[in-house]
Amino acid sequence: MSQSETKPFDYIIHNVNIATLSDQYASEDNPYGVIENGAIGVNDGLISYVGDSFDKNDSKLNATETIDAQAQWLSPGLIDCHTHLVYGGNRANEFEMRLNGVAYEEIAKAGGGIISSVEATREATEEELFRSAAKRLQSFIDEGVTTIEIKSGYGLDTENEIKMLKVAKRLEQEFPIRVSTTFLGAHALPPEFKDNSDGYIDLVCNDMIPKIAELGLADCVDAFCESIGFSYTQTERVFKAAQKHGLKVKLHAEQLSDQSGAGLAADYKALSADHLEYLSQDSIDKMAKSGTVAVLLPGAFYFLRETKLPPMDELRQAGVPIAVASDSNPGTSPAQSLLLMLNMACTLFRMTPLEALQGVTINAAKALGLEDKVGSIEIGKKAELALWDIDHPNQLSYQLGGNNLVKVYNSINKK
Repeated sequence: MSQSETKPFDYIIHNVNIATLSDQYASEDNPYGVIENGAIGVNDGLISYVGDSFDKNDSKLNATETIDAQAQWLSPGLIDCHTHLVYGGNRANEFEMRLNGVAYEEIAKAGGGIISSVEATREATEEELFRSAAKRLQSFIDEGVTTIEIKSGYGLDTENEIKMLKVAKRLEQEFPIRVSTTFLGAHALPPEFKDNSDGYIDLVCNDMIPKIAELGLADCVDAFCESIGFSYTQTERVFKAAQKHGLKVKLHAEQLSDQSGAGLAADYKALSADHLEYLSQDSIDKMAKSGTVAVLLPGAFYFLRETKLPPMDELRQAGVPIAVASDSNPGTSPAQSLLLMLNMACTLFRMTPLEALQGVTINAAKALGLEDKVGSIEIGKKAELALWDIDHPNQLSYQLGGNNLVKVYNSINKK
């Protein structure tokens, strides 16, 4: 017991099975770090006791509120570490066109593709973007997500990128969820820079990043390093500008081809490199050395009907932390369920249920630089917890559809 006899816990959850997802409690025979018939005590929004449960008459059961979990399962709150949740419009018509055999190039020429999302986002007011994103965000909260990353990247000019990040910040202010914001100005080439990608990167590095850093709107800077995105050299320019202004970096890398982007990200100590279907062994080795998290996005893989799998065995053998995220976005993964991504990670990428759950808890926290605060159940971490009516944590990856969430216990209370 880590508290004094005179100060009660704010609340205790007891008679609960705990999947801590913590190395402190995990072993070869207990990989989820399970404490059966356990208890958790919380003070000032922090976990201050993790251990055996109490008898109802135990003198140690000293709390303002005691909660009998009735032998249900408690996990860390889930973390979605890669989303594009704020955008205008949708691309359902484009989805139907693709399935009717229309090539992406034709769709783009007809005004579709990412540029259609850019146009809709630019046209939308801040309030309109907030309302549409709020509906999507609530879907994740309803599944036990307590931390979410939200990127910009559909404004592609200074004013509209700032507008998107302000919406993301407002979502955190008005909903009971932690939001990590990422500036993704180097997402695509806007129409006004159609034949001048270097000029656009000048704008990103010399105008957007300094202003966004000054306003405190972003925790991190991202880019899309790809044959249809930005080059290795342009991406490095973005990284240098970000780090000059004290911002951490991450990267969309190796989704469609090997551009050595993940290796570049590792060279700059990036928090994560994401997608990674075409990841090379050299980049894997660099990621292992730098601690850069591999964020896998099965929703995009599924939605685009991709066939090239991320190199799972090589990532495991190198000891690279692996996270899973929804990539929620209007064009390639219009997903609003992180639980579904757990099942997809297992069925499509052959992850184990344990790996998938680690991928939306402790490893997702690492991908956001938040592993000291959230992602596992340990003394001193934030009390951001999800209670489930399940028989075992592997059920979270097994089940297709439905929602076994009972309640979220969260130090963030805004609604």
